Amino acid sequence: MGDLNANTRWQSTGDPRLDKAVHQWLTWDKNERTRAQVECLVAARRLDELRLRLCSRLSFGTAGLRAPMGAGFNRINDLTVIQSTQGLYSYLCRCSADFSSRGIVVGFDTRGQEESGCSSHRLAKLTAAVMLSRDVPVHLFSTFVPTPYVPYAVKKLGAAAGVMITASHNPKEDNGYKVYWCNGAQISSPHDEEILQSIEEQLEPWSASCWAEELVESCSLRTDPLPHIDRCYMDELASLCFHRDLNRSCPLKFVHSSFHGVGHVFVQRAFHAFGFAPPIPVPEQKDPDPNFSSVRCPNPEEGESVLELSLLLAERENAHIVLATDPDADRLAVAEKSDGCGWKVFTGNELAALLGWWMLLNWKEAHPDPADTQGVYMLATTVSSKILQAFARVEGFHFEETLPGFKWIGNRIHELSKAGSSVLFAFEESIGFMCGSLVPEKDGVSSAAVVAEMAAYLHEQNLSLHQQLLNIYQTYGHHVSKTSYVVCNDPPTIEKIFSRIRNFDAEASYPKKCGGVRIVRTRDVTTGYDSSRDDLRSVLPVTRSSHMITFTLQNGVVATLRTSGTEPKIKYYTEYCAAPGKSEACALQEELERITAALLDEFLEPERNNLIHRCV
Repeated sequence: MGDLNANTRWQSTGDPRLDKAVHQWLTWDKNERTRAQVECLVAARRLDELRLRLCSRLSFGTAGLRAPMGAGFNRINDLTVIQSTQGLYSYLCRCSADFSSRGIVVGFDTRGQEESGCSSHRLAKLTAAVMLSRDVPVHLFSTFVPTPYVPYAVKKLGAAAGVMITASHNPKEDNGYKVYWCNGAQISSPHDEEILQSIEEQLEPWSASCWAEELVESCSLRTDPLPHIDRCYMDELASLCFHRDLNRSCPLKFVHSSFHGVGHVFVQRAFHAFGFAPPIPVPEQKDPDPNFSSVRCPNPEEGESVLELSLLLAERENAHIVLATDPDADRLAVAEKSDGCGWKVFTGNELAALLGWWMLLNWKEAHPDPADTQGVYMLATTVSSKILQAFARVEGFHFEETLPGFKWIGNRIHELSKAGSSVLFAFEESIGFMCGSLVPEKDGVSSAAVVAEMAAYLHEQNLSLHQQLLNIYQTYGHHVSKTSYVVCNDPPTIEKIFSRIRNFDAEASYPKKCGGVRIVRTRDVTTGYDSSRDDLRSVLPVTRSSHMITFTLQNGVVATLRTSGTEPKIKYYTEYCAAPGKSEACALQEELERITAALLDEFLEPERNNLIHRCV
C-alpha cells in the first residue's frame, strides 16, 4: 500500500492496523461530511472511538444491517451501503442466472441525518447507482414507501431481490439496509453469511459511477414502480375486505398516527379500499420528520406513553379506535376507548388473538367444509403467544412456530406455498401482523384496515374489541402474557449471564425451578438442546449468533429469555396458557407477575449485573 501518510492530511495514530483502516476510509469515502468526521477524530487523537468505528464491520442481524448513521465501517453511511450493494450484486450474479434481466427493487423511508449527509433517499439512490453501473435494471421507488411495498414489488415484478433502506422503529440516529430474496421473504441463512463474505471480498468502490446519484435520473434501466405497485397492492388488499357495505355506514371514528414516518397516505388509501372514510390523522405526526420531534421514541410498541397525542386527539374527536403505524409502517399498535374511562392499549399478543379469530371466521364462512382446514396454516414466532395453537387444537387447522424475526415466517410461507398450503395469518408479538397472503412480511398498512373492519363488524354486534377478546379467551383459554426487556451495555456481562443459566447447579445443567415451580421443559436454540425430545435436539434451527432459552413450567407458564439482534437488550417473554373455561384472569395475572419477577431475579440478577430496567 506504500506510505500510508503520503499525500494525506493526517498524522499516524501509531497503530498500524488502525492506520490502514483510516487510510482506507479517507481514500474510499467521497462524502465530505463523513470524511471530515474521521479526520476530526484523528486530529483529536480519539483512537478508541476510531477503532470502534473503523476496525469492525456491520453484520446481518434479524433485520439485515442496522446501526447508527455516521462515519465508520460499522455504521450506516454512503460507503458501507455501496460496499453492501457491491457484495449483494456479486452474490446475485452467482445465484441467479437471469439476475441482469430481472433486476432489483429499492425502497426507502423518511430517515436522515444532516451531520453525516445520510438520508434514506440518498442511500437508496446510491444502492441503485451501484446496480445501474453494472447494467442491472433497478425498480427504485420515486418517494418513500412502507417497508411491505418492497417485498410485494419483488414478487409482483419478478425481481431477483429487494433492498429497503430503513431502521423501522429504531432511534432517530439509526438507519438500516434490509434485503429481500426473490420469494419476497427477508434473507436468511446461508444467503446472509454469503452476502457478507461477498462484501468483504471487494470493499473498495468499483468506480466513480457507484457514487453517481444522478444515474437514477438519467439511466434508462431505472424505472419507478410506485404507480403500478400502489394500484396492484390496493386492488389486492380489497380481497381482505369482507363487509364493505357495513364499512361505508360505520359510525365508528378512527384516529391514525404515522409516527412521523411513511404511513399517513398509505393507511388513508387502505381505508378507502375498504370503503371507510379516512381516519383522522394526528396533525403533529402525519408528516415525515427524521427527528421524530413529537415522540420520546418512535416505537408504538411502547404503548400508552408514546401514544399520548393520538389519545388526546381521539378524546377531542370522540373517536373510538386509535391506530398507530411505526415509521416504516410495517407494525401496528391499536388502542380502544374503554366503556368507563381511559383507553385499552392492546398488546401484540392480544391483537393477534383478535386478528387470528377474525381471519379464521371469514375464511370459514367461505369454506364451510371442515376438510378444507387441512391445507390452512397460521404461524407465530416462538416468543409470541400460544393463542393460535389453542385455536388450531379446536378448529383443526395447522399451527407452526418459527424462530423470532419475520424472515423465518416469510421463508416458511414460501415453503408452504410451494407445497400447496395457504397461510391465513401470521404474527410476532412485537405488533407485527400478516393478514392473508398479500405479502410475506408484517404489514401495518393492511393490518390497520383489517382491524378497522373487525371493529366495525363487532360494533354492529354491540361488542367492543376488548369484549370480543374476552369471548375468545372463554372459548379457547385465557392467555395472559408479559413482554419487556432489560438493557445491558456490556456484552461480556450478557455472555456471563447466559453461561450461568446453562451451568446453573453444575456444568451443563439448566435451572430446575423458577419461583418455586418445577421447570418441565427447557429448550435452548443457541445450543440446539430440547429436554422434551428423545434425542434432546431442538426442532427449530440452531442460532449460535444470539442467545435464546425457553422454559415451560408445570403450572402452564412459558418463559423465554433472548438477546436482541439489533439493540443491547435482554428481552423476556412470559405467558400463562390456561385451559378453556379457566377464567380467573386476575389470579392468572398475579401468578404470571410472580413468575416473571422470579425469572428476572433468579436467572438475570439485575442488581449484581447492573442491568437497566425498561423505562419509557
